[in-house]
Amino acid sequence: MTIVFYVIIGLIAGALAKLIMPGKQGGGILATIVLGVIGALVGGLLGNLIFHGEFSLALTGNWFWSLITAIIGSLIVLAIYRTVKHSS
Repeated sequence: MTIVFYVIIGLIAGALAKLIMPGKQGGGILATIVLGVIGALVGGLLGNLIFHGEFSLALTGNWFWSLITAIIGSLIVLAIYRTVKHSS
């Protein structure tokens, strides 16, 4: 997959995570893309840990499940960010 695919999936996943998570999230389009890309990495890592490395093989070429994984990971990253931000 190309870097353009990761940016597009990151933008979509980050935007959907911001819509799903209640409350006000700051940041512009660049922050949303970064959130989505980091979320995709977190989601992929968790999927590989849960499914013992077979997760990435199931996602190869399937953009829908890649997007779902990225959204879940983005929600986790956003929740951690909000918790750290509000505790300090």
